[in-house]
Amino acid sequence: MRPFLKWLGGKYRLIDRIISALPAGKTLVEPFVGAGAVFLNTNYDQYILNDANNDLIALYQILQTDSVEFIKSAKKLFTQRYNTEAQYYKLRAKFNLSNDPFERSVIFLYLNRHGYNGLCRYNKDKIFNVPFGRYIIPYFPRTELQFFADKIQPAILCSVDFQEIFTNLQDGWVIYCDPPYVPLSETSNFTKYQSGGFSLSQQKKLAELAEKAALTGVPTLISNHYTDFTQKLYRRAKLSVFECLRSVSCDITGRKPVTEVLALYNRKKELKYAKK
Repeated sequence: MRPFLKWLGGKYRLIDRIISALPAGKTLVEPFVGAGAVFLNTNYDQYILNDANNDLIALYQILQTDSVEFIKSAKKLFTQRYNTEAQYYKLRAKFNLSNDPFERSVIFLYLNRHGYNGLCRYNKDKIFNVPFGRYIIPYFPRTELQFFADKIQPAILCSVDFQEIFTNLQDGWVIYCDPPYVPLSETSNFTKYQSGGFSLSQQKKLAELAEKAALTGVPTLISNHYTDFTQKLYRRAKLSVFECLRSVSCDITGRKPVTEVLALYNRKKELKYAKK
């Protein structure tokens, strides 16, 4: 199942590879859930889903509690009347001024599907500033929304710093981390699309936490670019290296293969839970 959101670095295309690398367990924990492709396409008994983007988690919470009204309200914005530059910037301004979670969530979906290349970007003042995308007929993901709403009912949702997720590890957890990637070069730093970015020191901290989690019996899988930096960073993990298409460029001819890595920290010799 595809996520209902477009998402920079989304894992739908890599889902089979990720699922095959994930250890068995009772609870899947995602400190960087993003659009939720891994959550949607796995079958753990329980999920703990976190993301630093408050708007994203607020939207997921509303789908947990009021999906019928949300889908009904969001559908109204997916007409030709609202698919204009003027209406887009009017709704973007309304989103930036609003303090109402439901209203912000409805417009967030609209902006995601009508904005340029599906980007989610805020300036230093936390103002959403993605320009109009100029799509002929933006797709309304009704089926994907309903599937997500049904699947997320028992999940625990939170929006905290990723380090907090590692402070109270539980038996039966499996952690999957999809942080903002290490840049391939100075000109390809994709973290600029999220205010604050994700520094190299944070990348190092995540690797340290993953290794410590594994030592306590909680396996952790991390996705990233495969570079000299990550090769050294994940030297104590089991690495799976492969090529995939970059998904940032709006021009399909610019989507060249890049090398990625799945780094698995897993020191547990025997698993209590069978894979489903």
